[in-house]
Amino acid sequence: MRMRLKKWARGELEACPFYIAEPENYKNRWREAFKVARPLEVEMGCGKGVSTCRMALNEKDTNFVAIDINSSVLGVAKRNAEAAFLGVREVDNLILINHEIELLDRVFGKNDEVQRIHINFPNPWTQRHRQEKHRLTHVKQLLLYRSFLKDEGEIYFKTDDDTLFEASVKYFPKAGFEITELTRDLHREATHPNYVSEHEKLFSDKGIRIKALIAVKRRLENEPHLNESDPINTNSAISEH
Repeated sequence: MRMRLKKWARGELEACPFYIAEPENYKNRWREAFKVARPLEVEMGCGKGVSTCRMALNEKDTNFVAIDINSSVLGVAKRNAEAAFLGVREVDNLILINHEIELLDRVFGKNDEVQRIHINFPNPWTQRHRQEKHRLTHVKQLLLYRSFLKDEGEIYFKTDDDTLFEASVKYFPKAGFEITELTRDLHREATHPNYVSEHEKLFSDKGIRIKALIAVKRRLENEPHLNESDPINTNSAISEH
């Protein structure tokens, strides 16, 4: 469900010290965007940032860039971050950006050495036939992420949707990723800290099991690449957080 337009969001974001309005200027030099250089993780479709803020607060030795295409939800994420960090420390390891996920190769490059990508509860694109290529875990998207994810870097993926999850289990190997952990009931079998988003709690409270996997980028002799004659075309950057 899309959030109603919040007229205040754009102004607050522009005045926010941890929001970058022109992220493409930082391609291959994201270390400069933070006061302290730390390992970098990226969250695709952060939504309201409920889980994002807790993750950044708890994992202070990691820098995070959280992305969403919707400025209204980013405005809420900004306020949530301020509330989460209040009285603890300044928001020094989290940056919010407004960008289309299918064009992230304009924002991140190989030199940024992203160590982990988080894809949490994206649009499953199961409503109509032939929408699979819009999925954030489709092979085309995974090949895009390879361009800035370091070798042996990871993708953490969570969803409530069975169809999307089972399809994604097949997508990752095709794009040169090895699935190293997989569960179809995360809340019973979690082996890593799990930062629960607003929607994750909603689904779980309804008795829907949360599916999750970790996929590792393996170095390939012949690195797969996107066919320029068949570019990614998706508007799936709006998360369901």
